[in-house]
Order: sequence, then structure tokens, then C-alpha cells
Amino acid sequence: MSAPIRPNILGMTPYSPGRPIEQVQRELGLDHVVKLASNENPLGPSPLAIRAAQAAAETMHLYPDAAAYELRRAVATHHGVEENQVMLGNGSDELIHMLGLLYLSSPEDEIIVGKPSFVRYNAAGYLAPCRVVEVPVNDQLELDLDQMVRHFSDKTRLVWLANPNNPTGTAFSCAALDRMLAELPSGATVVLDEAYFEFARDYPDYPNSVDYVKTGKSVIGLRTFSKAHGLAGLRVGYGFASSAVVDAFHRAREPFNVNSVAQAAAIAALADSAHLERSVRHNSAMIEALSQAFLAVGARPYPSHANFVLADMGEPADPLFEALLRKGVIVRSGTPLGLPKFLRVSVGTQAEVAQFSEALNQVVKERATV
Repeated sequence: MSAPIRPNILGMTPYSPGRPIEQVQRELGLDHVVKLASNENPLGPSPLAIRAAQAAAETMHLYPDAAAYELRRAVATHHGVEENQVMLGNGSDELIHMLGLLYLSSPEDEIIVGKPSFVRYNAAGYLAPCRVVEVPVNDQLELDLDQMVRHFSDKTRLVWLANPNNPTGTAFSCAALDRMLAELPSGATVVLDEAYFEFARDYPDYPNSVDYVKTGKSVIGLRTFSKAHGLAGLRVGYGFASSAVVDAFHRAREPFNVNSVAQAAAIAALADSAHLERSVRHNSAMIEALSQAFLAVGARPYPSHANFVLADMGEPADPLFEALLRKGVIVRSGTPLGLPKFLRVSVGTQAEVAQFSEALNQVVKERATV
């Protein structure tokens, strides 16, 4: 008889990504399907990153640089930090997982998360296992940092803050973060997840984790190449932290955790500021287009500083999700997030957003005549 699996693992729900295009085509017999469910960059990666990845693929029989020296140096130089303040991972998901391993050692430890927010923060707590304290977002679907502070205790170890938040797209200011840090217990650390940083940079008084790490605050910043840089398929995440935290991370992480093709592509992507600017400009235009599509059918889209829009449909979202699926448009229902009347739609190309707008309009009209 095999060893028993830990009960906390069996109580977890596997991560559910957006449905693959190929699966929807098979199941519904559709020839053309667009996927607006996974917050990907519709413009794709930088041409420089593609060429770098192609060149690196020729030596894929060799192990990658385990220290990812060139990529760490590029990230450090680009953001004005020391190389020993940069950690790299197989996507920022690995960094989230590793921070749970580094900090959570007792069932009495507590993490504080928003509700809803990125589910992998909760997973880090369940894996430990430790106590997961969920603090609901406010009426504007914003993370309520002041309310989170009221849950601080001497058991608080990690406070997870996605800014902008996923799945709501809302953001918070430096002033709100500074109020939280002033009350942070001595044994706690704030993890500032900035996966959508590039899209939110024009938000007034928007915090930058680099500034807090440089001044020695109990803050860890997380970023990714998956969103604005369009390298989701290669899985490259990075983070900023004190040299002591980075040293601990290197002691615990897997060897060769960022593959050689990913390292090469990320270095090239970081250098292509023109492609990044195109992606950010396109994102802004499509956020507006998605918001207008929701408004046109009487829904309430919330202001988004990420690359997706969350909207209150005023009715159960699952039937709308299924109806859109039958029209070849994959989006996300808010039901698994505790938002049963909401849809979340990622930015796509101009043609994809137009297809969504037309499909949504048709679905709403068809349901009104039933």
C-alpha cells in the first residue's frame, strides 16, 4: 500500500485555464474560434524575441545556464536594481509557489489574500498548509487594503496583492500601500504581484515594487514576460527582493528552472521597447472597445488597468458564456470566482474584439426573445 497523500492536497481544486481553441472546435464542430480568456498578448511576441528563440533552439541539447546570468543582468540593468535582488522563475507562478515554501512553515501561519484575486496565492497557503484569510474586494471591486490591515496579526506571514488585480482589473495607489506598510507586523512581507504592470503605468500614484525593494521595505515584487511581452508559452517570471530573500530562493529552487530558449527570448523582448509600446497602445484601444461592447448591451464594465475587462451582466453569466462559446468566442465566466453574474474578456486583435462584440449583441438579443 502506498503512502497516503496529504489531505490538504486532495482538498485543492486544480487550476482551470481557459478552454483550448482545438477542444471547442472539436466539441462544437466550429471552424473558426477566437480565445479571449487567458489574458495573452494578441500581437504576439517581439520579432527580436522570435529570432532569439530560434537561434537558441539550435543548442537545446545543452543544459541552460542555471544561474541565468545574462537574463538576470538584463533585468537588473533595465530596472535599476542589483543582480542579487533579482530572482527568475518558470513563470511568476513558480515564484508564488516558492515564496510559499520559503515563508510558510506552520499551520498557524496566516496569509492574507483578496477575494476574488489570483487563485495561486490561495494555493500557496493550502499547500503549506496554513490559514488563508480572504478579504472581499470593496463595492468598486478594488482590493481593500485598509480592510486587510484589520486582519493583521502576529501570525501574518504573507500579504498577496495583485496590482492591477486579476480578475477585476482594478488598481490601488501608493498612498493605500503606504498605509498598509505602516501597519505591517514585523514578521510579515507584502508580495506585490505586478503581472500587468506595463498596462497600468499611467494609473495615478501607481506603486512600483522596485522603489520599495530599493528602500528596504518588507516588499517582494513579481513581474512576468507572459503578458505585455507576449512570451506566455515560454514561461518566464521574475521578481525583485532583498539579497537575503533572493539567496534563500536560489537555495530552494529547482536547478535549470528557466530554459535556454526562454532566457534568450526574454533578453531580446526586454530590449524591444517599440514592440512593448505597440502592445500597450493596442491594449488601451481594445479595453475601450470591449467596454463599449458591454455598455451597448446594458452590462456594467468595470474600469480595467490590465489587459481584460470584467463586466456585470445583470444576469447569470454561465448561460451567456455557453452561448458565446457556441458562436466561437471563448471568454471566462465569473462563477468559479464567486461572481456568478460577471464575464471576463481578454483583449484580442481588433478583428477578434469585433467578433466578440457582434456575438455578444446576438446572444443578448436571442435571450431577450426567448
